[in-house]
Amino acid sequence: MTPLDLLLLAALICIWLLLLINVVLIVGGYRYYVQSERYTPKPPEEYPMVSVMVPAHNEGVVIVRTVLSLLDFDYPPERYEIIVINDNSSDNSAELLEDIQRTHPERNLTVINTGQQNGGKGKSNALNIGFAQCSGEYVVIYDADNTPEPAALRLLVSEICADDSLGAVIGKFRTRNKEQNLLTRFINIETLAFQWMAQAGRWKLMGLCTIPGTNFIIRRKILEEMGGWDIHAIAEDTEISFRIYRMGYKIKFLPQAVTWEQEPQTLKVWFRQRTRWVKGNIYVLIKNLPLLFDPKAKKVRFDILYFLSIYFLLLTSLVVSDGVLLLNMLGMVHTTLAGFSNMLWLLAIVLFILGTYVTITTEKGEMSFSNLLVIAVMYFTYSKLWMAVAVYGLLQYVKDKILRRETKWYKTERFA
Repeated sequence: MTPLDLLLLAALICIWLLLLINVVLIVGGYRYYVQSERYTPKPPEEYPMVSVMVPAHNEGVVIVRTVLSLLDFDYPPERYEIIVINDNSSDNSAELLEDIQRTHPERNLTVINTGQQNGGKGKSNALNIGFAQCSGEYVVIYDADNTPEPAALRLLVSEICADDSLGAVIGKFRTRNKEQNLLTRFINIETLAFQWMAQAGRWKLMGLCTIPGTNFIIRRKILEEMGGWDIHAIAEDTEISFRIYRMGYKIKFLPQAVTWEQEPQTLKVWFRQRTRWVKGNIYVLIKNLPLLFDPKAKKVRFDILYFLSIYFLLLTSLVVSDGVLLLNMLGMVHTTLAGFSNMLWLLAIVLFILGTYVTITTEKGEMSFSNLLVIAVMYFTYSKLWMAVAVYGLLQYVKDKILRRETKWYKTERFA
């Protein structure tokens, strides 16, 4: 075999190993979903005081709908407070929030308006500002574009109160604008198949979950012990998850607790949002790499290796595999594994389409022929865009480090 053949073979082995891991997670996740259908958390004898925080920067388009949905929880109104951190906004958010306070004087709704001196420094900073005014035994976080279902808060509280080993419990977010265009349909399927099914599988098989940044509850004492959120982390959800693991707590996935959020409707907004995710997760990975060699950090190892595999091993293998096959088709290089590789490529397509379709059947209304076609198109378009984002995000992270630039928080733009 030529060196090029060996390189291609190594890339194919890596791709298929990761595909098989994904299949195992899908099987475990599917089993967990089936079991969860028969499970309802038992409410506590007395509902604890809960602080619900919403960091918001220029969210006037969506903030009213979000806060009204938080006021509509089927949780005792006197047992939870809502704290909105209107973080250095230049739009009409302050006026809109003031109107809600005026029309709902009986509710415990606090609005913190920050300025240039103490605000506008990203989500982690805004959460730390809000946390300083929290009075609840538990803290719940929602993004400013979320409309949680009425039962979401009650379910999250009931679950964490029932198990002292849980440091946090995460619910599920769904795509509110999934029918807007093809991109939002892609995101809807990606969310169901590659975020929530993977979360369910990791919890079922390894007792691991990663906080998604919204629709989750965490113990106040944990936040106090860790000193709040890392202001340098733009993927604050992944970063805080790793610290919870290291403290010896578990993070559980409760799919019954649902919120609906608005996803990017244009490629530009999507690309910038996902680039932020990539850069943020790379920061967390590098920060926690030493834990691979720490015998006390067994829980964290799988997630570190998992993220390393996705952002480095899989990405490199896909670039190598696709690049070699393309050059071979153009006659610029020659590999004896081209035929074998093409067969595996076709098998991977079939596995991707069928595996993804099976995962979305856990949600009502998603099992349709049109979604099957969307998944097929997704493989050749959206999946390739993800590769581009991963490469770009990695390069931008390296560039920031070389130039010693502070990584800036990009706020996802909202749509009316």
